[in-house]
Formats: sequence, structure tokens, C-alpha cells
Amino acid sequence: MAKFMIEASYTAEGSKGLISGGGSARRTAIREMTEALGGKVEALYFAFGKHDVYVVLDLPDNIAASAIALAVKASGALVTRTIVLVTPEELDQATKKSVNYRAPGK
Repeated sequence: MAKFMIEASYTAEGSKGLISGGGSARRTAIREMTEALGGKVEALYFAFGKHDVYVVLDLPDNIAASAIALAVKASGALVTRTIVLVTPEELDQATKKSVNYRAPGK
């Protein structure tokens, strides 16, 4: 499973829907969508500031994450950004990989 964080900002239409249904209804809808793709919602928080909601999802793969991103963006209710998260253990594995990298100009 891979972890993804979604930052989302509601459009005017999305905000109207949120006011109508409430935060708990959105949490349920997001959980059902995620579970249908074989994933799990790890965290969901509404926020003040640049973004209105932050969601951390545990998904089977990039395909599931892409499917969610496309469906949400196509709705027009939110503007989103999906960030791939790396666990400390995954970073440990990355540090053990040999990488043949040459900096630009060298």
C-alpha cells in the first residue's frame, strides 16, 4: 500500500454542497470511495487557510490515487493536489540504494 496526502480547496459550488451535507457526510463519502478502491482513510481534517481539507489515504497503488484525483477534479467541487508520502522505513530503503548521479555541469 502507498500513502498519499490530498490537499483540497472547495470551489463555490463545493462549499454549497459542504454546507448542505456537513463534514461528517463528506467523511463518509470519502471513506466509501477509498474503501471501494481497496484503500483506507488514515486521516481527514478540515482546515482554515490556503486549503480547506487535508486527507491522508492508504491506497493500493498510483492507479487508485489517479482514479480518485480524476473523479474529484472532474466534479468541479474541489481543486486538489495529491502528494506521495514516504514512510521512514521506505526512506531507509532508499538510502541503501546505489544511485549513479552526476550533477549538472560536472
